[in-house]
Amino acid sequence: MDEKKKQAQWGSRFGYIMVAAGAAIGLGNIWRFPYLAYGGGGGIFILVYLILIFIMGHPMVEMETAIGRYGRGNVAAAFGKFKKKYKFIGIVAILCTTLIDIYYIVVGGWVLKYAVSYVIGTDFGVDTQIYFNEFTSSTASPIIYTGILMIIVAFLLFFGITNLVEKVTKIIMPALFILLIICGVWAIFATPGAVEGLKYYLIPDFSKMSVKVFADAATQVLFSVGIGWGIFVTLGASLPAENNIKKDSMWVTICDTAVAILAGFVIIPSAFGAGVDVASGPSLIFVVMTQIFDKLPGGRIIGLFFFLSLIFAVLSTLFTIIEIPVKWFEETVKISHKKATVIVSLIIFAGGTIVSLGFGILSHISLPWLDVSGIAHYNLYDWLDTFTAYVLLPLGCLLTCFYIWRVWGFDNYEKELTADGRDGKLSGYQKVLSAVVIPVLMIIIILNCFGFIK
Repeated sequence: MDEKKKQAQWGSRFGYIMVAAGAAIGLGNIWRFPYLAYGGGGGIFILVYLILIFIMGHPMVEMETAIGRYGRGNVAAAFGKFKKKYKFIGIVAILCTTLIDIYYIVVGGWVLKYAVSYVIGTDFGVDTQIYFNEFTSSTASPIIYTGILMIIVAFLLFFGITNLVEKVTKIIMPALFILLIICGVWAIFATPGAVEGLKYYLIPDFSKMSVKVFADAATQVLFSVGIGWGIFVTLGASLPAENNIKKDSMWVTICDTAVAILAGFVIIPSAFGAGVDVASGPSLIFVVMTQIFDKLPGGRIIGLFFFLSLIFAVLSTLFTIIEIPVKWFEETVKISHKKATVIVSLIIFAGGTIVSLGFGILSHISLPWLDVSGIAHYNLYDWLDTFTAYVLLPLGCLLTCFYIWRVWGFDNYEKELTADGRDGKLSGYQKVLSAVVIPVLMIIIILNCFGFIK
């Protein structure tokens, strides 16, 4: 009981759900999800994704949250509480999330730049790709915007994630939903041909089903829901005993999925109706969407709403994914939370600076990646993205499942998950998901990354 009193707790259940959902909702939902859905067959991708959310995403949120509430510490300490030697599982998640922080803060800086550009009425020119390339390849400007974003996040984290961050997120998350709904309705009714895009997005075409679509949808669940990062272990550490993990996890999953689907409503019908080929990578939101908004009636206003919603999503994610290494550093080195926040923020910003320069003066630097086809070479951003998203995230989920059924045990897990039977039971179906189904899905993702599954 003393340990539980020492751990700062959430001010309200709504606040926890908003922060937890906000941590999961980010660029993965609004940038990556629509692109994969567009290129993965539209409706069939959505169908597979929703199934995987149910059998993989939601159970993983429950597992991570239960481990966090039981451990009442940073991610490594939580995994090591039952048996110390399993701290390494948390270390994998902390390493993964810190590496993601390094390039996520850079892309977040780009989002801030475009949000400001829409506020001041910047002309992106006829070829928006040129504007984007000139900005990202410049030396100072992207780093300045990255630094501004880093300062904002660090300042809010000074007061703890259960304090000022919780209050801010309770405002920006509902605003995010409202802005996306406005953007979606506007885009559908203002874009000729958008209805056809909506049909493509919602109606499954089973002829487009493939192992690749399946693997991509599974990977997207890792991104969208935020599993394997240590997010819900960190947030669960502050969760009061009276909270129902099963119900809270369901609400977090629903909110996250709703934002991803809403983002698709904005982007896919707009791109389909405008005849724009949505490409992967940064061009989706920074090049393609600026082209689309330029063609829409009132496009400047809708563009402003869209990038404001995106910056809200970026902030809500950064709060938690930076808190993960901060909390570990604070408890391991035994320093104050503010000092830990400053040190970790400086490390992330330094790494982000190198990644940013990788689009400009360091663009000649590439790192090797080995798969069954041979050796490929990626720039700093792409290498970090591939290593974290397709190797470390699924590995983290795989290790978490192993921890649940082999180390902690289903009986102990059920006791924490259900508050010793107060909130129901752990079904045999849930046991099969964590011991068999989810590990198999994680292995498929890793095999797909190294080219064994195309």
